[in-house]
Amino acid sequence: MSYTVDTQGYYGPFGGAYIPEMLYHNIETLRRNYLDIMQEPAFQEQFRSLLKDYVGRPSPLYLAERLSAAYGCQIYLKREDLNHTGAHKINNTVGQILLAQRLGKTRIIAETGAGQHGVATATVCALMGIQCIVYMGEVDIKRQAPNVARMKMLGAEVRPATSGSKTLKDATNEAIRDWINNPEDTHYIIGSVVGPHPYPDMVARFQSVISEEVQWQLKEKTGRDHPDIIMACVGGGSNAAGIYYQYLDRPEVRLVAVEAAGLGIHSGESAATSVLGSAGIIHGSKTLLMQTEDGQIIEPYSISAGLDYPGIGPMHAHLIKSGRAEAISITDEEALKAAYHLTRIEGIIPALESAHAFAALDQLAYREGDVIVINLSGRGDKDLETYIKHLPDHE
Repeated sequence: MSYTVDTQGYYGPFGGAYIPEMLYHNIETLRRNYLDIMQEPAFQEQFRSLLKDYVGRPSPLYLAERLSAAYGCQIYLKREDLNHTGAHKINNTVGQILLAQRLGKTRIIAETGAGQHGVATATVCALMGIQCIVYMGEVDIKRQAPNVARMKMLGAEVRPATSGSKTLKDATNEAIRDWINNPEDTHYIIGSVVGPHPYPDMVARFQSVISEEVQWQLKEKTGRDHPDIIMACVGGGSNAAGIYYQYLDRPEVRLVAVEAAGLGIHSGESAATSVLGSAGIIHGSKTLLMQTEDGQIIEPYSISAGLDYPGIGPMHAHLIKSGRAEAISITDEEALKAAYHLTRIEGIIPALESAHAFAALDQLAYREGDVIVINLSGRGDKDLETYIKHLPDHE
């Protein structure tokens, strides 16, 4: 079975491009050109150079000794939190801004939830001197104030989405509306492996640098290029796609996708799409999403703004439904507890999104001595206000 995209833009039964006619030209131009542009030696040289000298790659692969001792296995952390701007999102925005330039686009729009993709987009637009507009849910603007300040300082205009749940889904809706109204000069930098083909594949390819590095870093440290288990949080799923990418066709590597259960999977306040979702169309692709019997989207909830999305990317829908990946759902409380634990025993404050992946260690079936790689997709600076509110009683 294939786990990469086919020529029609599908991962098994999921994917495709379900788009309004006004966007057909943009999407078709992207589809026809993205692979050729990405494979140009000059593009690769510029992309790799910026990843090295601007982003700070390769990001370290760190053996978390105290965490490993606590669980009786070898736990390595892929330190995407150490990238410039503090998360994995910058890998994709660097790639897409270079692509947009080659397509002659002079205006960039983006959507953001946790704000890390917004910051990364604003950063590369500042770097290249291109106009930047970021759509962000009104709720997320309030809970991610430090990232909103960063975007504005970088010269981006942050436009609030005030409909629906006022979170990531609604920000994406607004960005798509903008693109429909400005198809000629605008490129939409989607931040995750969601949206119409070719976006899920394009974003996964830009993020695949993560697993590309893991292969040689693990070889250096352990003598083999693959772990037993890879774990990553999944909202849309770009950090997971990136760290899975080089291992998709290696069945000896277990892939674990960790999503947000919010207040509990069946509480009505959740974003556990793999359990609660069914096949449907959202933001231009067919995937798993939380919806009512008549196809209305059910509002998601998570304490983590980056996982607060009612669907998952079509690659992940296929991986989970085909059995290639295992899904684990983690509540707000479990994620907070895992974040405090990691901070106390390793001196690393993770993003709330990443904390979900660490919490899944308590639900994971593994063997003593297994080599586990966890994608530490972002740092926790943006979530300090939330962490402070929930500090354990003994503080």
